[in-house]
Amino acid sequence: MAKKLVIVESPAKVKPIGKYLGNDYLVTSSKGHIRDLSTKGKYGLGVDIENHFQPNYVTIKGKKSVIDELKKDVKKTDFVYLATDPDREGEAISWHLYDVLGLNESNSERIVFNEITKNAVIDSLKHARKIDQNLVNSQETRRILDRIIGFRLSKLMQYKTSGSSAGRVQSVALKLIVDREREIESFQKEEYWTITAHFSEMDAELYEYNHKKLEIKNEIECNEILDHLSNAFQIESVDKKEKEKSSPTPFTTSTLQQIASSKLGMRAKKTMMIAQKLYEGIELSNETVGLITYMRTDSIRLSNDFIHDTFHYIESKYGKEYIGVVKTSKKTENVQDAHEAIRPTSIERTPESVRPYLSDDEYKLYRLIYYRALACLMHSAKTANTTVVLDNNNYQFKSTGQVIVFDGYLKVYSDYEDLTESTLPPLDSYQSNVLVSNTIEKEQHFTQPPARYTEAKLVRAMEELGIGRPSTYAKTMDTIQSRGYANLVDKKFVPTEIGIEVTDKLQEHFSHIINVKYTADMETDLDKIAEGKQVWYETLEKFYHDFDPALKDAFDKMEKKEPEKTGESCPNCGNPLVVRKGRYGTFVACSNYPECKYVKSEPKEVVEICNCPNCNGKIVEKKSKKGKVFYGCNNYPTCKTAYWDQPTGEKCPECGSMLITKKNKIKCSSCDYEK
Repeated sequence: MAKKLVIVESPAKVKPIGKYLGNDYLVTSSKGHIRDLSTKGKYGLGVDIENHFQPNYVTIKGKKSVIDELKKDVKKTDFVYLATDPDREGEAISWHLYDVLGLNESNSERIVFNEITKNAVIDSLKHARKIDQNLVNSQETRRILDRIIGFRLSKLMQYKTSGSSAGRVQSVALKLIVDREREIESFQKEEYWTITAHFSEMDAELYEYNHKKLEIKNEIECNEILDHLSNAFQIESVDKKEKEKSSPTPFTTSTLQQIASSKLGMRAKKTMMIAQKLYEGIELSNETVGLITYMRTDSIRLSNDFIHDTFHYIESKYGKEYIGVVKTSKKTENVQDAHEAIRPTSIERTPESVRPYLSDDEYKLYRLIYYRALACLMHSAKTANTTVVLDNNNYQFKSTGQVIVFDGYLKVYSDYEDLTESTLPPLDSYQSNVLVSNTIEKEQHFTQPPARYTEAKLVRAMEELGIGRPSTYAKTMDTIQSRGYANLVDKKFVPTEIGIEVTDKLQEHFSHIINVKYTADMETDLDKIAEGKQVWYETLEKFYHDFDPALKDAFDKMEKKEPEKTGESCPNCGNPLVVRKGRYGTFVACSNYPECKYVKSEPKEVVEICNCPNCNGKIVEKKSKKGKVFYGCNNYPTCKTAYWDQPTGEKCPECGSMLITKKNKIKCSSCDYEK
């Protein structure tokens, strides 16, 4: 019998970790969260507002059986290791397990590992610790904040607007999209012109007059300049410089989402889903192993072992001159930054070596992560940059060229960089330092409005502004779309009328809370709670002191949008029928509610399958009370013929009962006959 129990979050981790630890350990999974805030108490928040926001937790639906099995496993073993994910949410899940399973400090400890590899898992046992209550408090505060704003603001939006929800981070991100759209709508384009001289081996563009910046605003100005130009250009200067192009930093959650979007065309949600699978483990020829480290991180730190191994790999494969330096972060490290950047678990496990075991998308994302981590420890690239200034009657034209003289990290990362080479002719060979142009052309342009946000640009904006956590960006963007607040058009966010309406209403009454600064400051407060520098319930009390009066005021003063009329009258009382919102979408009901509770029933499409074998009725598709599809007679309750599997209309040649389709096979509904 195993003496020690290890509880992880994901069932996918159970097999590889169990193999690493051996028979002395029983590895099992909580299958994610086991508890959440209840929906009881004031406003259904599941927290006692008057008693320092003490939470009331309940078992998540469907998790009672999981908890019962875990309790049995605890009784069978002597010691429990809580091995949930290495972040604040993982710490909170461990605390919930600790509490629900009745553990104590003498029979349990917390372990964390940043990668699903044998060395990392075994090493984590040497650094077992107690649950960090500060991390738990930080996550708990975030959950309560999101519950209060989500529940109470969403109710306001549902009652007063066409919207269905609001959120602490979601609504600020939506405001960015709406604000950008308004910038685009109010943008006044301005005309400008450029003049370009074309030579046999290069082009040069006019940029100065008497060495002062020149702007050409219309065609008249442009033609006046052209009248002063000849086709002879004097070489004024040739400036040659060697520059270094630094290798990139390793991936954080945010930068991975951005680059995967721009270079691989992957949505943020898909990127995180694939990264999760690469982290939890891929079955190779002789082992199941996590290919990358934990993919929810703000850190660019790399482990000393990985750095050592990678430097050795670079030297042996590319040469000593390709070894670079270790990147460090300029920002203050906090608890959320305690683990590593996203990297391969082994630099020896090249993308090509594991490609047979990966899907196309898994391979593309792993390849990107692998070569980014390799590139970040390689030497900077070096380029020879040449800038030529040509003079034509006191008008200065400029041409630039760039040539890579040492590829450095580009040796492995050039597929993901937008670096092009352009060469200039050997200008030193021209006699009298004069170049003669073939043509001089003018071209009209107009200034362009700011671009709408792509997923990559919105992620970057949220990170730079400090809105939310990178691990939640994908969910935030998904929620904005699923609520009908914005659509992706040509891969760019365009707000809907509902999204604009909700944003405007929130700004009208909650501009002091639903804004970038307040949301970013709240993230700082959550960091301080995680570091033990701030009391969690005091943060909530301060927030609620601002939020609750504003909400009550909004319920009183916010103008309610009238529901859309259908043009029909209620058959019961004659009042207009209107479109209303409900838990499961829109429906048509009487505008005189609650006095009249008429709801228009939509005609249901009847899908006939075959004739009923027991009466003159038809077997039709139906749904049970729990929403499960079954097939029954339309003469119910007179005829109670019904099947869980779809009938074929044919009779069994052996017993005469109905043949049904089950798991792509045709079988008898009564006997063992199979067609």
